[in-house]
Amino acid sequence: MTTTINPEPMPETPSDRFRERLMAALPAEVATKGWTDAALKAAALEAGLSEGEAMLALPGGVPDAMDAFADRADRAMVAALAEADLPRMKVRERIAFAVRERILAQAPHKEAARRLSIAVAMPSRAGLGPKLVWRTADRIWRALGDPSTDFNFYSKRAILAGVLAATYARWMTDNDADHAATFAFLDERIDNVMQFEKLKARAKPMVQGMADWAALAGRLRYGRAADPG
Repeated sequence: MTTTINPEPMPETPSDRFRERLMAALPAEVATKGWTDAALKAAALEAGLSEGEAMLALPGGVPDAMDAFADRADRAMVAALAEADLPRMKVRERIAFAVRERILAQAPHKEAARRLSIAVAMPSRAGLGPKLVWRTADRIWRALGDPSTDFNFYSKRAILAGVLAATYARWMTDNDADHAATFAFLDERIDNVMQFEKLKARAKPMVQGMADWAALAGRLRYGRAADPG
């Protein structure tokens, strides 16, 4: 069953209020007009906003609208995570829960989401798609309390971004109302990642041992066995 989670409240400034009204009307227009200026104008009319108010809400036009659409789903996801009993979940369950909630937040506007995935793949939008996916992955890890600051900070987000992208691609071909096939696919992707991480952890001592052996062999070969360096 599809559920809709309202995004967490935004700061009450005029531009924020205009943006919320515009974004509430925009997905329906995007579903028929695509991510275009025509869709923005129609949504502004539907929301009862003047041209100036619409520009204040989304000064960058269509790219800002794309960003705001993704941001609404992110905020809904973060709000759901804040209400979830995360300590009772395993890490993989927390991640799966987060990705499911983001998809559920966009489920009522699936056609707009599908058109967004196509729009950000265009050369003129190069870089926007990866930026939005990375931001979602970052927000998930932050909401889960990830403390990493080293290389793990980037690797965790890169891996999760890949899971997000693959899962969304599967969702675009899933016509079931309960998204069962998509969520099963998501679970499989997370299992694959977890298995890889376990394999990597087990292999690390062996790789280190091989490196140490190679260094020792090199010193013996060139007569520097006593060289501590």
